Amino acid sequence: MRLPALLLLGLALQAAPVVSPSPAWQDVPASEWRTLFNGRDLSGWTVKLAHHEVGDNYADTFRVEDGVIAVRYDKYGDDFGARFGHLFFDEPFSYYVLSLEYRIRGSQQKGGPSYARLNSGVMIHSQAPRTILKDQDWPISVEAQFLAGNQTTMNVCTPGTEIFMGGTMVKAHCTNSSSRRYVEDGQWVSVQVEVLGNEHVRHYIDGQLVLAYERPTIGGGVATGFDPAVKVDGTPLASGYIGLQAESQPVEFRNIRLLDLSGCMDKASRAYRPWFVHADAAACRR
Repeated sequence: MRLPALLLLGLALQAAPVVSPSPAWQDVPASEWRTLFNGRDLSGWTVKLAHHEVGDNYADTFRVEDGVIAVRYDKYGDDFGARFGHLFFDEPFSYYVLSLEYRIRGSQQKGGPSYARLNSGVMIHSQAPRTILKDQDWPISVEAQFLAGNQTTMNVCTPGTEIFMGGTMVKAHCTNSSSRRYVEDGQWVSVQVEVLGNEHVRHYIDGQLVLAYERPTIGGGVATGFDPAVKVDGTPLASGYIGLQAESQPVEFRNIRLLDLSGCMDKASRAYRPWFVHADAAACRR
């Protein structure tokens, strides 16, 4: 995600270490988690690159190699061309935990901005890919930012959105987590994002809480080229799409899973699960 001059404020907002009990979802059996990536192809996912139409996977930017989703630029030639891109899962979610592993390795594509080196991420509560205009740079969304090279990771950035911490709106575009610094490029990092609608979002690394914030809301700047009908400032973000990021740095993703936290909360129903935190009465009748 972009790191503009406004980030100078964000660097001062290094999140304090967060102490929290282990979340209940850590003990949920693997069989209850939904696999979002089949390890073979990009079925169920949609590409959107800036300056290209939805679905145009220019130069095979997103591809499957050896069972992982890989972001590659070997077919680009000499110019990145500001093709900031995302690979979106085709279904929106609201209350859930997203778990995945990523690793950042390889040389940044020529022409990519300096802030994008060793930089990737996953967008949550994103606008639908088909509402992203052709020349729009970033989707209106909240980003869990992935970094390598002696930087904290699982930071948060806010393209076209705002977040709150301790009841106060965060003015910086990006805020660092309390994670350790990942000096070695190319190592797999296991991360989780716990999303509870418009209530709160928590970032974890290996199940350890490193960042928390509340009330994701449409607003602010950074994203450009969007449809004004989509960016209605002040609108609470309670659901949206998940998007893996590509912004000139090669990166790989694997073991992408999701645990739905919305479902039947009637203990008398066979559909009840103790980890649900948001009631979906219709689920009790399935």
